[in-house]
Amino acid sequence: MAKRIDFYDDPDAPEPNSLVPSVNVIVSNTAGDVLMIRRSDNDNWAFPGGAIDLGESIPQAAVRETLEETGITCEITGLLGTYSDPRHVILYTSNGEARQEFSIVLTGRAVAGEPTPSEESREVRWVPQDEVLSLPMDRSMRMRIEHYLTGASLPYIG
Repeated sequence: MAKRIDFYDDPDAPEPNSLVPSVNVIVSNTAGDVLMIRRSDNDNWAFPGGAIDLGESIPQAAVRETLEETGITCEITGLLGTYSDPRHVILYTSNGEARQEFSIVLTGRAVAGEPTPSEESREVRWVPQDEVLSLPMDRSMRMRIEHYLTGASLPYIG
């Protein structure tokens, strides 16, 4: 399987050659747990999400990506923030794409389904909020989780 490699403020990072609007969703259940996936391409934990397709709204993409990656149907409840730091470059080894970060992060609540892994997620589970930061993840995802957990200055614009 192709790999995803995240670089942050790294002189060895490749020059970005694309910018793709994408969306992530922080989905919670009635217990307040957060839906997390263990990515198949880099083994890090993350929120579900992906590229916004042509003809799709931001919320439609968020619901679709969450269902595809987790088996959970969600409804969108809010906006956490925008994340577009040019120092964060994501290299996809399958095709040499070096993508500058561009993600809109929404919040949502689960309405149906059971956590189910997919081709993009080797593990899917509900994680209690007080345990989520103990999971291995990229610094950009960790920052988003910290913003969600603290609720500081939301929505985040960066």
